[in-house]
Amino acid sequence: MNDLDTMRHSCAHVMAAAISEIWPDVQFGVGPPTANGFYYDVLFPSPISEDDLRRIERAMRLIQRQALPFKRITRSIGEAIHMAEVDGQYFKKELLELLRDTGSTAIADETGDDHVVDTAMVDEVSYYSVGDFEDLCRGPHVASSNKVGYFKLTHLAGAYWRGDEKREQLQRVYGICYRTKQDLKNEITRLEEVKLRDHRRLGREMRIFHLSPEVGSGLPLWLPNGTILRDELEYLAKEHERAAGYERVSTPHITKEELYYTSGHLPYYKDDMYAPLDIDGKNYYLKPMNCPHHHHIYLSRPRSYRDLPVRLAEYGQVYRYEDSGALSGIIRTRGFCQNDAHIYCDIDSAKDEFIRVMEMHASFYELLGISDFYMSLSLPDLKNLDKYVDDTEAWKAALEIIVEAMQESDLPYIEVEGEAAFYGPKIDFVIKSAIGTEYAISTNQLDFLAATRFGLTYRGQDGQDHPVYVIHRAPLGSHERFIAFLIEHYRAAFPIWLAPVQAIIVPVSEKFYDYAASVCKDYRSPKVRNGSLGLRIDVDQSSARMQKKVRNAVLKKMPLILVVGAKEEQDGTVSVRTREGIDYGPVKKDHLLQLLIEVSESRNDRLLYDALDASK
Repeated sequence: MNDLDTMRHSCAHVMAAAISEIWPDVQFGVGPPTANGFYYDVLFPSPISEDDLRRIERAMRLIQRQALPFKRITRSIGEAIHMAEVDGQYFKKELLELLRDTGSTAIADETGDDHVVDTAMVDEVSYYSVGDFEDLCRGPHVASSNKVGYFKLTHLAGAYWRGDEKREQLQRVYGICYRTKQDLKNEITRLEEVKLRDHRRLGREMRIFHLSPEVGSGLPLWLPNGTILRDELEYLAKEHERAAGYERVSTPHITKEELYYTSGHLPYYKDDMYAPLDIDGKNYYLKPMNCPHHHHIYLSRPRSYRDLPVRLAEYGQVYRYEDSGALSGIIRTRGFCQNDAHIYCDIDSAKDEFIRVMEMHASFYELLGISDFYMSLSLPDLKNLDKYVDDTEAWKAALEIIVEAMQESDLPYIEVEGEAAFYGPKIDFVIKSAIGTEYAISTNQLDFLAATRFGLTYRGQDGQDHPVYVIHRAPLGSHERFIAFLIEHYRAAFPIWLAPVQAIIVPVSEKFYDYAASVCKDYRSPKVRNGSLGLRIDVDQSSARMQKKVRNAVLKKMPLILVVGAKEEQDGTVSVRTREGIDYGPVKKDHLLQLLIEVSESRNDRLLYDALDASK
C-alpha cells in the first residue's frame, strides 16, 4: 500500500469511528481505499440518507482535530471471534471464522479490500484503534487522526454483503481523500462533471434505455432513441466490414452443452455462464460468446488455402452471469450485443490480419472523435499454466505474432501479465472519455487452441490439411458498453449523423404548423445511406412559446433547431440555430436538406457547419 492509500484507508477508519459515535448499533463490513478515496460498507439500524453525510463529516473533522493516535492491537483468533460476537459485529465475526477455518477471508476479490488479513495458518489478528473505536485491520495507518488529509463524503450506494444478492444489503458510504486542499477541490470539480455525464442519468433523461426490475437485472430495454444509436453503429460496422472482406452470419441464442465442453468454456468459464436449461433431457446453455458457433460455420464446408482468410462477422447477442453488485447501468450487464467477428487464417497471414483489425479500431475511434486510447496486451504467466492451455511453445509463437503486429501498428500499448484468455494472448483496447474515464471497450485475441479442439483446418498447396489460427475481434465492443461510453463522452450531445433526432422544427406560432409539417415531410422522404434509411427530423407542436421551444430543444441536446415563421414560409427557408447557440439565420430548405443527407452518409458534421459558415 502506498502512502496515499494508507492515508485514505486511515480516513475510512476515522469515518467508521464517527459513524459509531452517531449510531452505536451499526455493523461494519469492510472499508478499503479506492482510486480517489475510500468507502465503508455499513449496516445501519435504519437506512441513512445523503443528508446524513454532512453530519458524519462534522464528526470526522472533530476526530481529526483531536489528533488521536492510531494504535495497533493483536488478539488471538478465538478472542477476536468472541469479542465480535459480544459487540454484535457479525460481519467481522464471519470474516474471522473464515480466517480460522480456511486461512483466508476471500474478501479481497469481491471488494478490493486488501487490508483484511489473508494468510494461511492464522493464530492471531491485528486491530487498530483511534480513540475509543477499534477495527479489525492489518494496517498500516498514518500516525494520528490529524494526518488523514483533506476529505469529503460524496454519496451512498447499496452493497450486498460479499456481493451476494441473497445476503444482507448494506449501505456503502463513499468519500474522497487527498493530500492537499487544491487536489480535493480539483477532484470535486471532476466528480461534478462526472455526475453531469453519468450515462444512467442521461440515458434515462434522453430516453435511450430502460432497466426494468420485472424484466431482470442487467437486461436493458432499448427505447426508440437508443435503438437509433444501435442501428447507426451497426450500419457503420457493416460498411467497414463489407469493405474489409467480412461475410455476415447469424447464430442461435442457446446451444447444447457439448459445444462448450469442446470449446473449453465450461471448464474454464463456467462461473460466468448461466445455469443450464433442460430441454428433452439435454442441457442447453444461453450463449456466452459467439466463437464456437462461428467455428461450426467455418466447418460447414471444406476450406482450402484459396479460401483464406475467412472473416465471419455478427452482431451477436450473448448472456453472461454477473453478480448483481457488479451491474452498472449498461456498462456492465448480463445480456449484451457484440460487434463480433472471427478471422480464420494461416500462420503466415496472422500478423497482417491482426494489424488490419487494429487499424479498424483506430479508424472507428478517429471517426467518433476519440483520440485518447491505448492497447493493453495481456500476457500469460508461463510459470503457472493452471489457468491456461498448457502449451508453452504455442503461447510463445502466438505472443511473437501479436507483439510484432502491435509494434508495426505504431499504436500505443502496455503489457499486463497473467490476464490472457485461457486459449491465447489478448489485446484490450482502452479508450478514455472526455473526462478521462477509461473503458476497456473491446478485445482482440489470437487463438491457437480452437484449431485443435474443433478440427479447424484448410487444405494447403501441398495437398495436406493444416491448422488455422483464429483471431477474435470486436472493435466496437458491445452496443451496451460502447453506447454508455458515447453518452459520457459526448454528454449525450451526439454529432448530427448519430443523434436520435438530428433537427427539430420550431414554428413561431400555430399559423406555421402546416409549413413546419411540410418541411418535415420533405426532409423525411429521401432515402439515405444510414442506419435509419432516412433523416430523423421532428416538429415541436407543443403550445409553448417559441423561445421556450428553443430552450427545450437545447436541453434535449438537439443538434439543429430550425425556426420557421412568415418570412421563412414566403422564402422557402428555415432559420438554423445550433444547440451551442450559434444562429446561422435563414437557409434555403432544399440546400439544408442536401447538407443533412451528406452529413448523415459521410458521418462528417463539419461539412454542414463549414457550408453554413461560408454562406453567412
